[in-house]
Order: sequence, then structure tokens, then C-alpha cells
Amino acid sequence: MTRSAPFTRRSFLVSTGAVALTAASGFALPSYSRANARPVFTHGVQSGDVDATTGMIWTRTDRPARVSIEVSTTESFTDAIKLPPLNAFPDSDLAVKQLLTDLASDQDIFYRLTAVDLSDLNAVSEPVVGRFKTAPMTKRNIRFAWSGDTVGQGWGIDETGMKTYATIARHEPDFFLHSGDTIYADGPLVDEVDLKDGTKWKNRIVTDEKRKVAETLDEYRGQWKYNLLDDHVRALNAICPTFFQWDDHEVTNNWSSSRSLAADDRYEEKSIALLSARAGRAFHEMTPIRYTPAEPGRVYRKIAYGPLLDVFFLDLRSYRGPNGPGMEETITPDASILGERQVRWLKQELLNSKATWKVIASDMPLGVIVWDNAKEKKGAEAIANGDNGPAKGRELEIADLLRFIKSAGIRNTAWFTADVHYTAAHYYNPEKAQFQDFEPFWEFVSGPIHAGTFGPNDLDQTFGPELRFIKAPTAEQGQNLPPSAGLQFFGLVDIDGVSGQMTVRLMDRENIELYKVTLDPVRSI
Repeated sequence: MTRSAPFTRRSFLVSTGAVALTAASGFALPSYSRANARPVFTHGVQSGDVDATTGMIWTRTDRPARVSIEVSTTESFTDAIKLPPLNAFPDSDLAVKQLLTDLASDQDIFYRLTAVDLSDLNAVSEPVVGRFKTAPMTKRNIRFAWSGDTVGQGWGIDETGMKTYATIARHEPDFFLHSGDTIYADGPLVDEVDLKDGTKWKNRIVTDEKRKVAETLDEYRGQWKYNLLDDHVRALNAICPTFFQWDDHEVTNNWSSSRSLAADDRYEEKSIALLSARAGRAFHEMTPIRYTPAEPGRVYRKIAYGPLLDVFFLDLRSYRGPNGPGMEETITPDASILGERQVRWLKQELLNSKATWKVIASDMPLGVIVWDNAKEKKGAEAIANGDNGPAKGRELEIADLLRFIKSAGIRNTAWFTADVHYTAAHYYNPEKAQFQDFEPFWEFVSGPIHAGTFGPNDLDQTFGPELRFIKAPTAEQGQNLPPSAGLQFFGLVDIDGVSGQMTVRLMDRENIELYKVTLDPVRSI
């Protein structure tokens, strides 16, 4: 494919993406109320898991349809290549996704989708358009954003909408890394919420699926579709790939094999195994995540983003042992959070990586204490067990990994995470740690992107985290602040194509820079 002339993501959004999304939305109409009219793309487009030569695209129709795909390197689609069409069927909730292959590196890629009604081949939709840029094979500047926690604690789509997504779009990142809690399947919405100042939060949109906890496959799908009703989310999706992770709220709060729903009257289905299976299917149907043939439901993976960056996505939810005190003395299945196979994969991929920076995207932080029973401060929900001592329980897997990174001479690792609903920067210093056999590294926390704000949490000193920055609610503000309070956060990462320096900024939804640090890469000997 030939290279197109330079342009900005913002100009593309104005000229094509936003217009196509608005024209094709049709959200007020039920799926088959317009059976004699043209098909509609109900939730815009998404792209994800983009590397130098491939990228996944996604869309959804309002009826069984044949979706035609055109791919081009120009906004005008004058050089478009037509791909074999996809069929959108009810068994996937009318969602389809396609891996685009044989793309040129460091290239602007446009994709245009058109739907034909399978019951009436003369009924053809308006096209919907999206774009992304492939990763480079040579050194150039790279920018990505990250955050987590969408539509949590009852805060849905109000009149402002999910503004932080729009703020991220202003920075035109190469990709957005969603660190988990992408939906709140266990967090029903109501129409209005009374705020402490006497005003009301009004959820402008509340769907039937969002009025109860998700239990069926269709209800889990509905959680994803709700997020895509937000204008800002769809607009970002049209111009920026999202690399998705998951955590607990894609299923239910703090889920592991020890989680019991017996006393939770909201749930008729009490099986965590069945709920997580349904949630996992919806996750893969409704996002542009790649399938792994060896394990189709797998979330952990690596995205190679050129010579300066490899991103390693962890899954701390699917392979963990039961939540408990976290005081085991040896690594056992009960003490696991990554699992033996994932640890083995991660070590090998880190060892193989030739990229300057190895970003480890974790759905939970390392040293932040997250209690399974927050009221009584008992049980480890994340990694830290809260005893500030030598590595035990889930900390053992992390200690083993950090030791391996040091002994193998793997340089320039940095951890990015969300989960705790505030933003912070942590420097892990072995001189301050109980477990000291590792090289210093940074961990950056951001979020929520659109959910209640909480914190701050205590730090466990097993790995010696030093708090370099934090922004969280004050005691006077209290907990579970709505997005309108302003404490919604995301992070921006810039890697310089010449120096290789990584600059990390912690931002709020008003686009105010809260903290900034520039990290120099360590050169291999």
C-alpha cells in the first residue's frame, strides 16, 4: 500500500468519522422497527491490537447483514482494497470483527464498512468509517494513553457524557490502553443519584441491561453496548485503537474461585464459573481483541510496537487462586495470581524482546493494598497482602518475576495499571524493600476514566514502593465521587524517537497536567 499525505486525526474525525457515526447511530430505534429500511451500524466502529502489519477492526449491525470491508491508505479511498464480506448473525449479537493483514508499517489505514440486509439485498446501509496507524519498524515518536474503570458505582452517561475519552482524543495517541474494569457488569444504574451538595446526577441514558447485574450472555453484551452509546467513546474509537484488558467488574466484584454469591439477592445465577464464561465470551465479542488459537479466550498477550516499545498485557484475574490472606510460604496454585503458564510466557517474551522499553500492562497494581473485604481490611484482592514483610502469597510470583528480570539483564521495564480509582506514581526501590533482589522500576497508576473516585490506599513495603505523586479524594471530599467532581484521570506516555526517553504525564479530565517524569533508557552493554 502507498503512503498517504499527512493529516491529523482531528481533521479525520471532523470530516468523516463523526459524521458517519452520527448518521449511522439510530440508537432511539429498536433493532427491527425499521425492517423495511436500510441496515444501521448501531455502535460505531472500533480497532485494536494494532502492530506493524496487522490490526483488528469491529462493528455491529442492527439486523442479520453482510458487512463489506474496504481498506485504504487514503482518506478518499481511491486505492481501496475490498476484502471478503463478513456475516453478522444473532449468535454473536450481530457483532463482527476482522483482522486486517499485510498492512504497511507506520501507515495511516482507513477502513470503510457497509452492511447489506440479508433478508433484502437491496437494503444497503450508509457506510461507517474508521482509521488507525500501524506501528513503525523504525524509530519514531510514539504516544499512548492509558486509564481504567468505565461506568462504575452508578455513574453512567449524563448530559456531559464520558468527557475523559474526549480529552484523550485531543492528544491524538497512537493507541489507548484500557487497563481493565472496562464495564461494571455488577453495577446497575438508576435514573438519578442524589449528591452531597443537594444536586442530582442524572443518567441521561439507562438501558434495560444496565438496570440490573449482568447474568445472561445477552446482559453481559448489553453492558458493552451501553458504553458505546456515549458520543465521546465512539468518537475516540473511530480514530484510535484500544488495547483491552479485563479485571473483576467484567464479571462481578472481586471474583475468584472463593467468591460466593449465595447471599447476594441480586443474582439468580450463583455460579462464578458460569458467569465468568459468559462474561469472557461477551468480552471477546464486543471488543477488537485478537483471538489466540491455542486459547481462544486468552487475554494476556504481547503487542510489538516498533523498535522502541513492546507492550505485555497481563491477566491477573483468570488464573488466580482463591482470594485469601495471602500468607503462603511457597508458590502453589492457591498462592498464584498469574499462573505458571502465564509467568513462563512472560519471562520468555521479555527475554526475547529487543525493544528499548518493555511496558508491562497490569490490571492491578503491585504494592497498593486492595482488600478483598474492604470493611474489615482482610484478604488479598490484588497482590499485596498488607504485612509489609518478606514476599508471601501472591507476592511470591512477583518476586520470582522481578528476580528473573534482574538476573536476565532485561532493561527498561515500566508498569502501567489502574483499578484503584485514583492516580499515582510509584518508584520501587530495592534499598527500601523487604525483598531486594530486583532492579528499581516505576509503576504508574491512573483512572478512573468514568467511575467513582476512591482512595488513597496504603502501600505494602515488600517491594519498597516510594510514593512520588498521588491525586485522590481528600477526607473532606469523601469516597465515590462522581465524574462531575473532576477527579477522573488518565495518563499519557511519549517515547522520543531519537533519544528513546519515556515521558509519563498524569492528567485529569480537564486536561490539566498533574505530574510529569522523564525516564532515560538504560543501554544494554
